[in-house]
Amino acid sequence: MRLPLVPVRTVSRLVLITVISTEAGCIAGRQTGGGLPDDPPALTAIVESDLRRDLFALASTEMRGREGGTVDELRASAWLAERAREAGLEPAGDDGTYFQFWRMRRSRVSDASSVSLGGAAIRMPDDGVFVTPVSASVDLPVVYVGEGRAADLANIDLRGKAVAALLTAPENSPPVGPLLTARRYTMLAVRQRAAFLSERGAAAVLIVSDSIGETQFQNIATGWARGSYALDTATSVVTRPTRVPVLWLRRASLARVRGATAARFVASVTTDDFVVPSVNVVARVRGTDPVRREEHILYSAHQDGLGVRYAWDGDSTWKGADDNATTSVALLAIGRAFRAAPARRSVLFVWHGSEELGLLGSRWFALHPTVPRASLAAVINGDMIGRNHPDTAALMGVMSPNRNSRVLADMALSANARVSRFAIDTSWDAPTHPEGLFQRSDHWPYALQRIPVIYFSTALSADYHTPRDEASRIDYAKLTRMSQWMYATGWAAANADQRPTLDGGRR
Repeated sequence: MRLPLVPVRTVSRLVLITVISTEAGCIAGRQTGGGLPDDPPALTAIVESDLRRDLFALASTEMRGREGGTVDELRASAWLAERAREAGLEPAGDDGTYFQFWRMRRSRVSDASSVSLGGAAIRMPDDGVFVTPVSASVDLPVVYVGEGRAADLANIDLRGKAVAALLTAPENSPPVGPLLTARRYTMLAVRQRAAFLSERGAAAVLIVSDSIGETQFQNIATGWARGSYALDTATSVVTRPTRVPVLWLRRASLARVRGATAARFVASVTTDDFVVPSVNVVARVRGTDPVRREEHILYSAHQDGLGVRYAWDGDSTWKGADDNATTSVALLAIGRAFRAAPARRSVLFVWHGSEELGLLGSRWFALHPTVPRASLAAVINGDMIGRNHPDTAALMGVMSPNRNSRVLADMALSANARVSRFAIDTSWDAPTHPEGLFQRSDHWPYALQRIPVIYFSTALSADYHTPRDEASRIDYAKLTRMSQWMYATGWAAANADQRPTLDGGRR
């Protein structure tokens, strides 16, 4: 998917952005004592050649996709820490290091589990995949309900049965296209169908792919087969909630579920639990103001990716160049700029681990920061900042209800007007956007902690979450402009007389 320069649907919002940008200069001037703040002094220190060099290293085949909770993520984290040290950033992790290690709990359906439908084995994840890890032992008759709308099921007793249904389009969502990827469509649809049938008493749910879901099956099923991940806060044996087993099946299973009335769903499923490590990389540039240096502007990225998976056009390494090696190397460049010319406030750089597994690194750091939480004056997050139209970008946390700091949003808009001059597609910031990007990146746990946040992106590309997301496909001129824009925004926040304030936006 490529973004047009000025989508028709966002013309009015782009006009609004222009008005807000003009006003932002006045706000920034009031905070810094009159007039626009000086341009960031080290803007020219952020250069394309450095970003290109670092990104080709971090998103290389040798890094093996940097999957969270694996040695590949640890290797990438060590690489980032070494680059931060070379840039002169001081360690700000635990015990005088660049690292904050933490534990997460992984749960997955055991390989020893067995599943059959109509007497034939279901191979997982090739034929089907459990949507959520579950432990269950069932032997149930299968009832096929087709599209199974509410009116169709009014007189059907689903209790004690394995209910098989076709995947149908998610409710209240646009068709697959510029606003909704096929991947997101499928994930929303599967989960909606599972909830709908479970709430009506099904003892097990079997969902058969539609034509769109079939194109996404291998991609999504490969991830879901890895299981679910969460912060490990358990102090004793985990008690797993009782769940209805939900199995998503390939289209080829349709004949089996709607054919014989005597078909049965038999499953003996157990779940394995593991505790595995992940890590945040944390570095800092100290501020120059004797008082304000105790406050921090936090720059946020995630260094993990999707790892090594199945082959796609002959390539099985999902390198995660745009998502999110782009912002990871941008933070190194921004760190060099602040090191060359420090600001009044201190600047903290956090490369979060295991974002792809559920924002886990940022959730951990927001709960257990290595600096006092009250010192976090603002979070400037980036995710996917190197693709799509060269002159268009997305800025989220600017429009209500996502905005939680008008002051920080105006700083970002003013910086864009003066430094990067992107046309901002605000549709991604709308709470009705079906992709819901605002709650899917690492600023979100900080917003929940009532810390001002802003989110920079160039949005989803056609290569999102595929092995084609590689360094050779990045627009390095655009990545340089995005990095300079993020730097200029943080420079304004780090030098203002008052730290950015919260307003009535979403928490």
